[in-house]
Amino acid sequence: MIPFAVRVPAGPGGVSPAGHKGLTTHKPATFMLIEAPAARLPERAGRLPFLQPFAAALMDLKLSDDDRIGGTGKRSKSAKRGTAKKNTRSQKAETRKKSTSRRAFGRSKAKKPLTFWRGVWALFYWGMVIVMWVGIGVAGIVAYYALQLPSSDSWAVPERPANIRIVAANGQLISNRGKMGGEAVALHELPEYVPAAFVAIEDRRFFQHFGLDPIGILGAMRINISQGRMPLSGNGGSTITQQVAKNLFLTPDQTIGRKIQEAVLAVWLEQTYSKQEILELYINRMYFGAGAYGIEAAAQRYFGKSARNLSLGEAAILAGVLKAPSALSPDTHPDAAAERARLVLRAMADEGYISDAEADAAAIDPNKRIRTRVAGAEYYVADWVESLMNSYIGDVNQDVIVTTTIDWNLQKEAEFAVREVVGQNGEERHFSQGALVSMTTDGAVKAIVGGVDYSDSQYNRAVTARRQPGSSFKPFVYLAGLEAGLTPDTKVLDAPFDIDGWAPKNYNDRYAGEVTLRTGLAYSLNTVAGRLILSVGPEKVIEIAHRLGISTQIDPVPSIALGTAGVSLLELTGAYTPFANGGVGVIPHVITRIETAEGQVLYQNIPAGPGQVIAPQYVGMMNDMLSEAVEIGTGKAAKLPGWQVAGKTGTTQENRDAVFVGYSARLVTGVWVGNDDNSPMSGVGGGSFPAEIWTMYMQKAHEGLTPAALPNVDFVPGQNPANDNGQQQQTSQQQGDRPRTLVDLINQLFGNQ
Repeated sequence: MIPFAVRVPAGPGGVSPAGHKGLTTHKPATFMLIEAPAARLPERAGRLPFLQPFAAALMDLKLSDDDRIGGTGKRSKSAKRGTAKKNTRSQKAETRKKSTSRRAFGRSKAKKPLTFWRGVWALFYWGMVIVMWVGIGVAGIVAYYALQLPSSDSWAVPERPANIRIVAANGQLISNRGKMGGEAVALHELPEYVPAAFVAIEDRRFFQHFGLDPIGILGAMRINISQGRMPLSGNGGSTITQQVAKNLFLTPDQTIGRKIQEAVLAVWLEQTYSKQEILELYINRMYFGAGAYGIEAAAQRYFGKSARNLSLGEAAILAGVLKAPSALSPDTHPDAAAERARLVLRAMADEGYISDAEADAAAIDPNKRIRTRVAGAEYYVADWVESLMNSYIGDVNQDVIVTTTIDWNLQKEAEFAVREVVGQNGEERHFSQGALVSMTTDGAVKAIVGGVDYSDSQYNRAVTARRQPGSSFKPFVYLAGLEAGLTPDTKVLDAPFDIDGWAPKNYNDRYAGEVTLRTGLAYSLNTVAGRLILSVGPEKVIEIAHRLGISTQIDPVPSIALGTAGVSLLELTGAYTPFANGGVGVIPHVITRIETAEGQVLYQNIPAGPGQVIAPQYVGMMNDMLSEAVEIGTGKAAKLPGWQVAGKTGTTQENRDAVFVGYSARLVTGVWVGNDDNSPMSGVGGGSFPAEIWTMYMQKAHEGLTPAALPNVDFVPGQNPANDNGQQQQTSQQQGDRPRTLVDLINQLFGNQ
């Protein structure tokens, strides 16, 4: 270490190399000289550019004795003061110079060359920064939409809507009703391959993920991009848990907010419920199309069996339906459903649930149509029962079983008869619909057909429709006449008349003159019914109709004698029942018992009704006249060998409606045919196709039953002309002779109406 003082002479213009005028400071300083004196600094400055200013200054360095520490030289006071002032200015300038030099040094610092590892580090660093900020942003978005959900303390799986299981009198399932269309089933009740089919095709990593499947989401995004869509459009990679969350808690809106909430709820479900419970929720809540929610409803709807009895192929079909219930329905798109089922079976084999041989064996043959259940007429019954539930037990808030009065075999016979006759004759005779109601003499409904094809139209023409009954309303008019003191043998004039503009006419404008009430009813003479209602009054006829079971409001006008007031086939058939049971009024009913799934009885039918509504003697008279209508009158096409039967036809103006209501001592059945748009039919009357349907059904319904006479009417089986294998007395005109009796004459005049 060599202590010395520095005295720098001024450069050109009186400025020192350090930027000062005159001499610089003589302040003592200490330097470490390494390897070389000041003379070697230029060499170093060449290598270190920032030393060049210092090297130049040292080259001109000259020292005097006064500059040395402890020097002996003397100076005047004024010189010392001048030197001090200059020294102060020099220190300030030096300070500014150092600051400037630092800035210049910073700008001139050389950048380090970019290497591979420096690039990798930079990418990693900035990638982590980006990921961190993206994570913060995503977390904020998730928190925003999650906060819009109710408090997690209130989250709970909604109760499954109650199911109404409707069964026939023998326990045969008719249908399930309610919002879900079927009851819930437990996983352990199903064959193992049923839930496996859903897992294989919908969420093969179901038992491994935590509610979300990142691998599935990335795969779905890849598929979307490859198909030219946005990453989050189209395939969403949703897990079974996410689908449960969406269906239980959220709307079907396809928005980012909804998807985020779905993910949050899916994670919550996984934390709250076991995998088995989530899968059970899934198969019991998902929509399978055709109004079926849950696998039991779908199995009943498509295959007419319980999900507990599904085959492997049927399970694959139902698992495939979920992707697009309308486009993959085995009912409407069997080819697409079969192709999707084969995909499900292949997925099951790939996941090890079944073998390749089992998958091939269960695959649907492309050349064969999938056999599915046809929506039968019993669905009309189910709809009717469902509509009655509130009046029987109030709101249905738990699963119930409803036992009905329906006889399953008779229900199918009725459905066949209606379809057969309408299908064979409807197109030619211009009618497209038919309906049937059949009940026992105590009002228990045994069969109802509300239309030709339930899958085509769910409108119930037996219960809901109000159509004109035509002449089938006339028995109430004739009963009013009997109660007014007339008898079946009372004679009434059959001739045109006009009362205040009302002028009823007979069919074909033919008249027989003076006839008995029995003949007038048997041949459905309009003028006879018109004179009767004018005699007893419309109010009396309405009172009797309501007493016997007609519930529709009817205006008291004379034209009701010809059946101009619209009534339902159900109430019309019920109003005929007192004729068949001895005069006791009935309330048509279809429900006998309602109980919970645990067996608690909520309702039990107790026989009840209005009691005796027709005096016994009038019951006998009406049965005498109405059996005549079947034996020789307009209803003679209704045949029931070995049984005494009675009934009445009805045909409205321009043949828009055709009705026949007939009965034995066991059953009362009403039939209607026509068109929903009320268009005319071609020559179709109540004595034609309605009577034919009635006969087809009643013959099946009475097989094995012991014949019985109608109440209060003398009857000997086998001796009644109406029961000799349905052969009626032939008219003299058919034999080529002239009419010999009044009956022959009337048959010739009026024929079959």
